[in-house]
Amino acid sequence: MMNQACDLEIRGLHHVTLLASNAQANSNFFTKVLGLRRVKKTVNFDAPDVYHLYYGNDVGSAGSVITYFPFLNVAQGKAGTGETGLTVFSVPTGALEFWRPRLTALSIETSVDELFGEKRLYFSGPDLERLALAESETDIREPFEVADIPYDAAIRGFHSACLILKNGAATASLLELMGYKLTGHDGHVGRYTMLDGNGANSVDINVQPDLPKAVQGAGSVHHLAFAVENKSVQLNAYQILVDANYQVTPVINRDYFSAIYFRAPEGILFEIATNTPGFAIDEEPAHLGEMLKLPAQHEHLRSKLEKTLAPIID
Repeated sequence: MMNQACDLEIRGLHHVTLLASNAQANSNFFTKVLGLRRVKKTVNFDAPDVYHLYYGNDVGSAGSVITYFPFLNVAQGKAGTGETGLTVFSVPTGALEFWRPRLTALSIETSVDELFGEKRLYFSGPDLERLALAESETDIREPFEVADIPYDAAIRGFHSACLILKNGAATASLLELMGYKLTGHDGHVGRYTMLDGNGANSVDINVQPDLPKAVQGAGSVHHLAFAVENKSVQLNAYQILVDANYQVTPVINRDYFSAIYFRAPEGILFEIATNTPGFAIDEEPAHLGEMLKLPAQHEHLRSKLEKTLAPIID
């Protein structure tokens, strides 16, 4: 019989969602600077006067998509414990030789180090969110290709996410329940890896007992989503988590995937999202992210939203 961890059938990260302060600056950064494709322009289901913007590879595959809620006038977040403090993208070996001068030329400060034997380039997004590019020898995923970024430097999707925690032991146990395996330590960072994953395979836990608690705001990660294939697998994961005494929401339809949410032991919001139906359900693949797409329950607000949402100029 398979153990509970295998039963969840999680395949790695699905998406990472953050808060932003300006939709145009956000879109410019991820499409024009990092070379991702905007695969969906929609609204926050719970606050339809706020955009929900998705960026990823050509089709927005699970494990490639970073998403944002740009709340106008939101206060700046404060880094600390109890949050996903670093989002890391995967690039081919040698790609940092392209990326560092590219970012420096745009007055984006960078630093380089090595973790678990992989070179990393650290930098901040437009709302001071902490981002990094990690060189990977084994990532075979195809990037979204743009003219000014060489194929052998383009982002392949997520590499990992790093949780900043005061303790980390209980969250490590949760990751193991979800199917992650501890594959090593580098200093005070422990790496948990999905050995049969989708490419976005790792979650790191960085234990920092002396840091203050994070305050969520612009630049903060709102939630971290994990991928399962379909609703049937998701329902099985739901039951396992409930049996393990986690408080899990019912399945929520997000149009492009279905989702369940729960809090990890130190407060980080986790989501389990399905790979299906995907972002082409309401747009042709060649035109993803071009039009404002609204959930059915908010379609009656279209005329109002098209006037009040600030236009995004591509």
